[in-house]
Amino acid sequence: MTFTLEKGSYHSPNKKINFLPKTFPSIFFYVRLFFIVLKAAGRAKRGLYFDADWAKSSVETLKSLENVGVEINISGFENIQSLQKPCVFVGNHMSTLETFLLPGIILPCKRHTFVIKQSLVSYPIFKHVMISRDPICLSRTNPREDLKITLEEGQKRLAKGLSVVIFPQTTRTTEFDPEQFNSIGIKLAKKSGCPVVPIAIKSDSWGNGKGQFKDFGKIDPLKKVFFAFGEPLQIKGKGQEEHNEVISFISRHLDAWKNVGKNSF
Repeated sequence: MTFTLEKGSYHSPNKKINFLPKTFPSIFFYVRLFFIVLKAAGRAKRGLYFDADWAKSSVETLKSLENVGVEINISGFENIQSLQKPCVFVGNHMSTLETFLLPGIILPCKRHTFVIKQSLVSYPIFKHVMISRDPICLSRTNPREDLKITLEEGQKRLAKGLSVVIFPQTTRTTEFDPEQFNSIGIKLAKKSGCPVVPIAIKSDSWGNGKGQFKDFGKIDPLKKVFFAFGEPLQIKGKGQEEHNEVISFISRHLDAWKNVGKNSF
């Protein structure tokens, strides 16, 4: 599996998709994902799942999406390639896709972990992978307690040299609502003295499912995937200006991507 960010960007190569993956993209992708996760969980359960393994699993997932016709576009990564200290990545949360793909993008440059919902460390098989990554787990039911945990545990991770990825929205959504985008990432960055790096994400190619399978919805190759990384922001004062900059960065990119044509393969 090869994956390189040349000059901070990446665009999926043009490739012919075979008839069956093109016709049944969800089936073909999830079968492949199952084996990727099964292999990763086996290593994690034995204490043998390290950063390089996580990055490899992530890139394998990216390539599996491309193999059913999903186009991946990444830009702006040069903004953090020269950043020496750990940072707080703050992005919108559209689907499960970003949780799987961001490690393969970020790990070559920054060791990191995620702020995640508690249920992700309860999933059969997958829980072993997540637990091995030293995540910060939140209940999503008590905002005050979640803030306390994020600030305390986030500072511990950053002090160890781990960057922290936070999705401040309370739920995944294809519609970005600034009113629902809290400043928890800004507060952590201010408390720790680390910069914030905004990430704009369009990942609705991986749909949201229902019930117990809400993390694993339909795969739609007609929808392109985009990641854009902004310049690091050092928090000044109360952080309101930087919070607004993050929201503006995400909003601008999502608006621009609405006008980008769909895949036609």
